[in-house]
Amino acid sequence: MGVRDTAVVLKRQALIVAFVCVVADVGVILAECPWVLSDPFGWAVLGLALVVDGALATPARWSGAVAVAHALVQGIGPFLIGPLGQTYSAHGNVNEVGILVAGYRAGAWLGTTEAVVALMFIAGGLAAERFAYPGSWWPTVLNVLASGVLPWLVGRHTTARRGHLAELEQRETNRQAEEREAVRLAVARERSAIARDLHDVISHHVSAINVHAGAARLALRDRPEDRLRTSLTAVETASRSAMGSLRSLLDLLHHGDDGAVRQPGLDDLDDLVALTRSAGLPTRLVTSGTGVVVPRSVDIALFRIAQEALTNALRHGGGEGATLELARADGSLCLAITNDLGASKPAEVGHRGLAGIRHRATLIGATVECGPIGPHWIVQVIVPLDGKDLT
Repeated sequence: MGVRDTAVVLKRQALIVAFVCVVADVGVILAECPWVLSDPFGWAVLGLALVVDGALATPARWSGAVAVAHALVQGIGPFLIGPLGQTYSAHGNVNEVGILVAGYRAGAWLGTTEAVVALMFIAGGLAAERFAYPGSWWPTVLNVLASGVLPWLVGRHTTARRGHLAELEQRETNRQAEEREAVRLAVARERSAIARDLHDVISHHVSAINVHAGAARLALRDRPEDRLRTSLTAVETASRSAMGSLRSLLDLLHHGDDGAVRQPGLDDLDDLVALTRSAGLPTRLVTSGTGVVVPRSVDIALFRIAQEALTNALRHGGGEGATLELARADGSLCLAITNDLGASKPAEVGHRGLAGIRHRATLIGATVECGPIGPHWIVQVIVPLDGKDLT
């Protein structure tokens, strides 16, 4: 339902409430004092009842003025009924039903100060019958509580409850918005991670294929069959490995990280070194230290860092060789990849790849150093493991 439709419904309901109050109050007066129609005071009573009860159909912003009007009519009503000289069981309350609604509206729609002032007027109007009909104060006090304070309190309670429900709804809306934003960010991070993995896979394997394809082209000129066979075998191996890695990443996209799709980790460094060596770069793996429990996220990230570093060595290094060192300790894990620079300038070595290495290191809380040291280029990543939950 739109805002305009709601406003129309509320206005219609206010008219119905005002109409019912008019019928009830005027009906009671006519039923108990039928002679009011033959006296000017009687017509004044009916006119006041019609006016103040009809005012209940006005907008909520007029609730204070309507409450004061009902209080005034409630106060002078007994004095108007009294001169008629007949018994009126309602003690001259010409707007007995309407003042209940007016008190409720004052409590529900007005601010604290305005609502308290309106309640004081209503209580004063209800207490006025004590002066028109002398007697005990207890009936008057009970009448003030029942016809003035109680509707006012119900109105305050209704407003507080409505505000509380609105706050709960707003919290739920905010929570759902935060959850949607968290999902969006998680999807964006996952896409970024997959893009980095694809970059690493393609760069590494395609670089190896490119090297061996060039070697095969040169071998065709001299037709040394052993060199040609070696290069073509390496091309076949690298391409098969690339397809397998790409297929794993695609399975991860389709099915999620549910354990059915295994990504390579530190246990696969031997295969990575062998593949790099077959691509024409003499590479050796050096490990030290005792085995430590490595979170899966660290395991995958370090493998991708090693893969990217060896790809850069293959593409930009001098070709003399590379060394991959993995040092395990109780509180940390150190991965270092060293290769000769050759003719490459340090500033030209793998801009995108180095950015990917640094980003992966940041995600696992590691420190990374990339740069030339003499005639060599080194990539060193140190991961502190104490007290880290990186699963």
